[in-house]
Amino acid sequence: MAELPTTSVPVDILRGFVADIFTAAGCAREEGAQISRYLLSANLTGHDSHGVIRTPRYVQWLQEGKVVAGQDITIVHETPTHAIVDGNWGFGQTIAPRAVDLGIAKARANGLSVVGLRRTGHIGRIGDWGERAAAAGLISLHFVNVAGGELVAPFGGVDRRFSTNPICIGVPTKQGPIILDFATSLVAEGKVLVASNGGKPVPHGALIEPDGRLTADPRTLYGPIEGTHVRDSAQGTGAMRTFGEHKGSGLAFMCEMLAGCLTEGGTSGPIPGGKRTRIANGMLSIYLAPGSFGAARFEDAAREYADYVKASRPAGTGGEVLIPGEPENRNRVERLAKGIPLQPETWAAICATARGLGLTPPTVPTPNV
Repeated sequence: MAELPTTSVPVDILRGFVADIFTAAGCAREEGAQISRYLLSANLTGHDSHGVIRTPRYVQWLQEGKVVAGQDITIVHETPTHAIVDGNWGFGQTIAPRAVDLGIAKARANGLSVVGLRRTGHIGRIGDWGERAAAAGLISLHFVNVAGGELVAPFGGVDRRFSTNPICIGVPTKQGPIILDFATSLVAEGKVLVASNGGKPVPHGALIEPDGRLTADPRTLYGPIEGTHVRDSAQGTGAMRTFGEHKGSGLAFMCEMLAGCLTEGGTSGPIPGGKRTRIANGMLSIYLAPGSFGAARFEDAAREYADYVKASRPAGTGGEVLIPGEPENRNRVERLAKGIPLQPETWAAICATARGLGLTPPTVPTPNV
């Protein structure tokens, strides 16, 4: 599918508009603003797949009872160093920070901690939680799955078995965090969503048809998309693929073991009755206080090594070696200044959701050609 022109929406206007949508949909004003802030955070870093494009889907889930406003975590099991917490089907942008803060508090008190989160709505860009821990001076590792969310075929197969199952590792330094955050699928599901709305196409081979043919067509995942803003992966007959052949597939499998089985939040499948009613994120997070390992110079040493890696001679003329998190930091600076680029279909879907809630969308510039 061809990439379409975008409309640049000023950050403050978009943040306020999305907050208004969630408030009108039934969230308290504070919660609506927090959901909006984290969605915009994804857009600002260039991860549009986890940004405001999710707004119509989140509102639909709220209206259908698949996610619940105003929830808090419930501690299911706890020791001084670890806990299992239940998100009670709350919005991921509400629940995840509370689970992360529990892990931070335990790691500060004991040097390390492990927190398993289950039964929560889509928790968005996992890099936000790595950044939150890094801001507290902690290293963190996050393994995520989606209970009931089969989208991705395992290496060597065509049937859906995994979700996109992201992994994130965050490291604090005095010059800012270093954040590695990636899906174990070749692309995140949200990138297929963006492509279906006329955004950047996904690479050929990111998707696979039931007969084994590789493709980049979003219809493989969503079924027919013409004439509708709705994107439902249950309507597609194909699957997404993991990155790195058996390596990505193995990592996705282990995300199910850690975030699904260990938390008892459930794995991607099999889905009871063969019909998905709603999905839930699970996340196993590990938090490490460098000082508790005797690493008094950890942040300086991490930055020194990062600088050493960046000093490698570029492979091509005008090239550059980047470390994890650098593209996101640069996108954030640019988009704060220029606004968030949205495809016409994405903006139209958000506006249609707003109108359905009795809101009048703001006026934005015409698309960039």
